[in-house]
Amino acid sequence: MKYLLDTHTLLWYFDDSYKLPNAIATEIENMDAQKFISVASLWEFTIKHNSGKLSFDGGISTLCKMLNANRFTVLNITEPYLIKLGAIPLLHRDPFDRLIIATAIVDDITILTADENIHKYDVRWMW
Repeated sequence: MKYLLDTHTLLWYFDDSYKLPNAIATEIENMDAQKFISVASLWEFTIKHNSGKLSFDGGISTLCKMLNANRFTVLNITEPYLIKLGAIPLLHRDPFDRLIIATAIVDDITILTADENIHKYDVRWMW
C-alpha cells in the first residue's frame, strides 16, 4: 500500500501522540507500506514552526532526519501536481492540503488524515 501522510499525521506519528489512532500508526509502520510526504508538508511545518504556531524539538533538520531514518520518500512539487491542483474544485482553501490532494490523485496514493475537508474530495483517504 502507498500512503501520503498529511502534515498533522506525520507530526502526531513522530510525537507518538494519542491523537493518532493505533490502526493508523500500525499502517505507517507496516514494512510493506510505501510512505510518502509532500514537500508542501515540510514547507507548512517550517512556516508554522518558525512562527511559533507549533513546537517540535530540533525543527526542520530533525524532522528531515526522522523522515530518512523511517524510510519516507519526500515528493517534490512537479508539473503534473500543479496541473491537477488547478483542476480540482475549491472545496477547501488551505493551499498545502490542496497540493497534498492533487499529489495523491496524480500518484494514486491514499492520504492518511483526520482532516474532514480532505474527505470532501474524490481522493482515497484513510482515517
